[in-house]
Amino acid sequence: MRMRRAVLMGWTLLPLLAGCAGYGSRDGTPAVGANVPDALLIRGGRWLDVETGELRANRGILIRDGAVVALDGSGGEGARILDLPEDRTILPGMFDLHAHYAVDLFGEGRVDETAAYPSLFLANGVTSTFPAGEMDPYAMRDLRTAIDTGERPGPRLLSSGPYYGSWRKGWDGVAMTRDSIRAEVDYWVERGVRGFKAKSPQSQDLEWLIEAAHEHGLTVTAHLGSGQYGIPNPRDAILMGIDRIEHFLGGDMMPADRSAYASLQVFDDFDGPELRDIIALYVDRGVYFDATLSIYGYWGPHDPEMTAYWTDELRFLTPYMREIVEARPDRPVLESFALMSPIKRRTLKAFYDGGGRDLITLGTDHPSWGRYWSAFGAHRELLALWRAGVPAADVFRIATLNGARAMGMDDRLGSIEVGKLADLFIVRGDPLADVRNARDVEYVVSRGVLHDASQLLASVEGAIGPTGEESEAAWRPGR
Repeated sequence: MRMRRAVLMGWTLLPLLAGCAGYGSRDGTPAVGANVPDALLIRGGRWLDVETGELRANRGILIRDGAVVALDGSGGEGARILDLPEDRTILPGMFDLHAHYAVDLFGEGRVDETAAYPSLFLANGVTSTFPAGEMDPYAMRDLRTAIDTGERPGPRLLSSGPYYGSWRKGWDGVAMTRDSIRAEVDYWVERGVRGFKAKSPQSQDLEWLIEAAHEHGLTVTAHLGSGQYGIPNPRDAILMGIDRIEHFLGGDMMPADRSAYASLQVFDDFDGPELRDIIALYVDRGVYFDATLSIYGYWGPHDPEMTAYWTDELRFLTPYMREIVEARPDRPVLESFALMSPIKRRTLKAFYDGGGRDLITLGTDHPSWGRYWSAFGAHRELLALWRAGVPAADVFRIATLNGARAMGMDDRLGSIEVGKLADLFIVRGDPLADVRNARDVEYVVSRGVLHDASQLLASVEGAIGPTGEESEAAWRPGR
């Protein structure tokens, strides 16, 4: 199997920084804060080894200068201490590789939400995000800088820049040339993007994008079609050398005489050559698949197990916006999504069984309309993968190590190992017994900084949306 590694450009190993004052004492009482001391020793509980899928007794995870330097408690003299009860589980920080910061509160177009989402992602144990197409790449660049410098708490923001393809407003595929795409790629690489996203591109444009991105050692992912209307089938993109595919496996499952969505609604040959052949191609070429299973639950008939709130997500809306959202009628059910949802689960399990375990990544893909924030979606995606038949240990491998590998970052992230950067989160209970236990996040460590999850959540209550009619314009980009 051929695996690709992206070059991690412009990386700086930052010292321990944090987002608010105070840190606690050496008596085991932790706190979060700016001006964090240079070492943290986490004792007690157990940690998940995602390489083996086993929970290991925690003898002492020592973090110094943003990295894990010991797993046996050695060298911890003078370090701040966090003592955990025995029922706590330490997990590597999660990657969301389809982490839309975009919201569409009024149904008039998406805007990137940067006030609350960084803290919400972090509070849910998501320590690395790839936005998969940004509405305002410049504002997202500013956000990334604020997080990287410690000015704001937030996950590693693996910038994607703007969409490539007809989904981008103002995209003129006819005018695009190899040189113009290369020039645009060069422009965004200079501004720190970590990968690119194509959505509904023409075949030639996608080929040029892949070529230009690979010249910089960066990856390309895409939302593609069946081959209809010149939008390439995922099989075509794999043969071009694409790194990751979203939503649909493609191949002969999706003939070019009808749309990808139409094909997926009626597919039923889970033991046939169409599915076997396309899975084999992914595995042979080492191409990652981001299934985004959970989004179908938001748009189809609501499955209480998948869409029930475990916390009041509406509290992050401004009071003005919350009143508007709560007054709206329920969204109509999309029957197409209802038909696709079980088929998506079965194809994902076939991909897993067909040798694709290490090529599945976690992505949420939900530009919220005021409900079901993307930052909580990672836990719904964990549940969707588990319900599809993926063992719990591999669900967390998918959410952590696979995501790091897909972005070429597994030498520094994705698992709890000596020498890797300290991105992890601590939950109450055993997530291998029930993946929903990972929702009960107590602490998050990002870049070696300890954060109290409840404080992160409290800090952004009432932050999303306009505060009154006079401020709606910024949230109505379609006007």
